Amino acid sequence: MAVATDIPETPRARAKADRRRALLAAAARLFAERGFDRVSMEDLGSAAGVSGPAVYRHFPGKQSVLAALLTDVSQGLFDGGSTVIDEETDAAVSLRALVTFHVAFAMANANVIRVQDRDLESLADPEQRQVRALQRNYVELWVGVLARLNPETSAAALRVKAHAAFGLINSTPHSGHSAGTGQILEAMAWAGLRA
Repeated sequence: MAVATDIPETPRARAKADRRRALLAAAARLFAERGFDRVSMEDLGSAAGVSGPAVYRHFPGKQSVLAALLTDVSQGLFDGGSTVIDEETDAAVSLRALVTFHVAFAMANANVIRVQDRDLESLADPEQRQVRALQRNYVELWVGVLARLNPETSAAALRVKAHAAFGLINSTPHSGHSAGTGQILEAMAWAGLRA
């Protein structure tokens, strides 16, 4: 007899997950606007529509909110990049899809990019190492695809290309979201990676 492994989510579990997402979205916005040190747990609760003490049902402290925010997004980038690569065998198509994926991520997560830029150092060492390891793994996904297109180029040089593309794409929080921003970023990143 097979045991069901897909247990339906209860309304309470869904509500808890939704509240956690709302708290992380509020944290991204507030940390981006004010900086990690200038936001209190009460501020987070208020922005997410719950009391300050209710925030502690989801996170033991502000440090864990920052850790969840940056770890979740780093894991999401790695998982999304892995999926892109797994879905396509042609290296050029994979690279184009990675660029499109990363631009879409940057456009949707401008606040998180600001928080990453400014407040990564506020994380405790273990969480900081975890975030950096996930990010290195994400870079290596790109390096692997670039190496298939440029087998004569050193891995170090390909990492420089990947980081340069990220720098361009992640400039989104600083360049705004005018019409066509995504297409401009994609075209420029693609051109730079293929140069």
